[in-house]
Amino acid sequence: MLTPDRIVPTTCPYCGVGCALQLHIKDDFIYRVTSPFESVVNRGNLCVKGRFGYDFIYHPDRITTPLIRRTPQTAGRRTQAFDRSEWREATWDEALDLVADRLAEIYRRDGPEAMAVYCCAKATNEDNYLLQKMFRALFRTNNVDHCTRLCHAGSVVALLKSLGTSAMSNTAAEVMRNDVFIVTGSNTTENHPIIALQMKEAVMKRGAKLIVIDPRRLELCDFAALWLPVKPGTNVPVFSAMAHVIVKENLVNREFVEARTTGYDELAQSLEKFTPEYAESVSGVDRHLIVEAARMYARAKNGAIYWGMGISQLSHGTASALALIHLALLTGHIGREGTGLNPLRGQNNVQGASDSGAMPFFYPGYMEVDKEENATKWERAWNIEPGGLSRKRGLTTTEILSNAKPGGVRALYIMGENPMMTEPNLNLTRHHMEQLEFLVAQDVFINESGAFADVFLPAASWAEKEGTFTNTDRRVQRVRQAIAPRGQARPDWQIICDVAARIEQRLGRATARWNYEEPEEIFREMADVAVMLKGVTYRRIEMTGLQYPVPDEAHPGTPFLFSETFPSGRGRFFPLEYVPAAELPDDEYPFILTTGRLLEHWHGGTMTRHSQLDALFPQPLMDLHEVDAARCGVKTGDAVRVSSRRGSVVLRANVSPKTNPGVVFIPMHFAEAAANLLTIDALDPQAKIPEFKACAVKIEIARAEELPTQKELMERGRY
Repeated sequence: MLTPDRIVPTTCPYCGVGCALQLHIKDDFIYRVTSPFESVVNRGNLCVKGRFGYDFIYHPDRITTPLIRRTPQTAGRRTQAFDRSEWREATWDEALDLVADRLAEIYRRDGPEAMAVYCCAKATNEDNYLLQKMFRALFRTNNVDHCTRLCHAGSVVALLKSLGTSAMSNTAAEVMRNDVFIVTGSNTTENHPIIALQMKEAVMKRGAKLIVIDPRRLELCDFAALWLPVKPGTNVPVFSAMAHVIVKENLVNREFVEARTTGYDELAQSLEKFTPEYAESVSGVDRHLIVEAARMYARAKNGAIYWGMGISQLSHGTASALALIHLALLTGHIGREGTGLNPLRGQNNVQGASDSGAMPFFYPGYMEVDKEENATKWERAWNIEPGGLSRKRGLTTTEILSNAKPGGVRALYIMGENPMMTEPNLNLTRHHMEQLEFLVAQDVFINESGAFADVFLPAASWAEKEGTFTNTDRRVQRVRQAIAPRGQARPDWQIICDVAARIEQRLGRATARWNYEEPEEIFREMADVAVMLKGVTYRRIEMTGLQYPVPDEAHPGTPFLFSETFPSGRGRFFPLEYVPAAELPDDEYPFILTTGRLLEHWHGGTMTRHSQLDALFPQPLMDLHEVDAARCGVKTGDAVRVSSRRGSVVLRANVSPKTNPGVVFIPMHFAEAAANLLTIDALDPQAKIPEFKACAVKIEIARAEELPTQKELMERGRY
């Protein structure tokens, strides 16, 4: 075995678990990844991505030199270009000057509403803080968002409405103290594998009872006391029927409800219609399972709820999350160790990017942009004239692109995101991308979205820069530079500072600071105003990180929230109505499509599809139940065409017991059969999150020669 020159501790760049990594370096090359057994997050365990998914850093397709498109793109005629011959290499000064010139020009001509930015849940807290600062301080716009809008926006809005804060209330490892816990809308084994290990251990070694509520028969169902196979889009009636049982059978924690909540009477009245019989009629879940699940959770000593995007990625995602919050408030399973409301965050730093202000409604620290006192604080912090910051809430990710038209958004800056894989209804997304006047992409690879860009700025990977990530537990952890950036690639924060300084000069402003020496200075600037982070310093998080809120440097961190009160004072109940999914199956489109992630891949595939991980799951598959397979005359391995009212993809079928009859599943990672060509762009009216988890599709037999390959897509443009 090789002896490393050095071992660098850092944090995993994939899911929100935030596992501790040790990067083994030889001759400035990462050749092995391990994890310390003393890690408080993962105890030495790693999934396949964490242990082997670092090799994308060395992929030959990686871009390590600034690129400028040879022929400038124009609005309405913008095209994807994966062919490197359509780009020319440039110096950093040339590329940065062009970006600053064009952004300043468009801002001077069309004003703040023409400017928009996608921050990035893969990037550090410091990167995201600076990018939102640049657009707010220089362009005076709140058109700032990132992929939280596409994953847990419904959860965020619901938690803020009811409790006054949006983060996970407890620590994932506290599942070991649960005697009953619910997992719903989460394929935890594949999406958060290390948390799933803890869940299994809680069942097998601690005797905890697990309730799974999900449309698919996931691996966790093998460990569950109960599985409620809910139809996609019918969460609200099932959860509300559980609340109905809790109220009718007098299982309510009266002391907690009276002392710490408001709106109970109105909720109880609204639950009358949500009988288990009614819930069964719309969800397909046996009424007796609903009753048993309600009793099991309510009677627990320490009950907890863990949920994923199967709850939030719906046109009623906010209502789905509120229905879960009701269960915790009714039973008092919150505010104590081993209880809580725990949305499992998707990407490695989606929690931190949200904390850092990468959202259209909030400054860092969830300070609302339309409140005068908040804007005033950030004007002082950024040396901006009184009234200079916009008090108008900005556009969300989906609204940014839908407003890419004359009189709307003209310039878009994308750091690390890939809307051409992650937005719903991608044919419409393509049209919107084509309407942009100027597009900047800052990333490691040219992905499906970066291929539309006018300028590409090559970013350092997570292993090539310093900073912090915040995991799903609210734990702020260090990210450390292990190797030098490849080629001319640069850390995101340095790129942003150089762009911002140039724009400031062109606009004649002399406001915010852009001359930082190191990322810790950036973090301190943010934490001095975002008081929940005030006590976090790089020195204090050197070993195990800290869970915010950390109000001062003597504070030990906060493993669980709400022990005495809620930020809103009292937890609020909200009477709910059942609103079906925006598009239900019919004779023409008889199946419900739901989408999600795989263990071997990640998000839009930018990293894992440039890794040897791709060989573990090299092609997209559509899962369908054997009953539906027989009905369609399909067997495993057959080529099928799956179509919705918005698009069509061809891929191979996989007859699987995971799915229920009438439901098919397609993963979101594969450009050659992009699931989001099919999904509907219906939005939750409150959270503005798209309905990725339910739309109507049909299945037809296809010919094998119709199956596209990555190479073909690269040659002709992806879609």
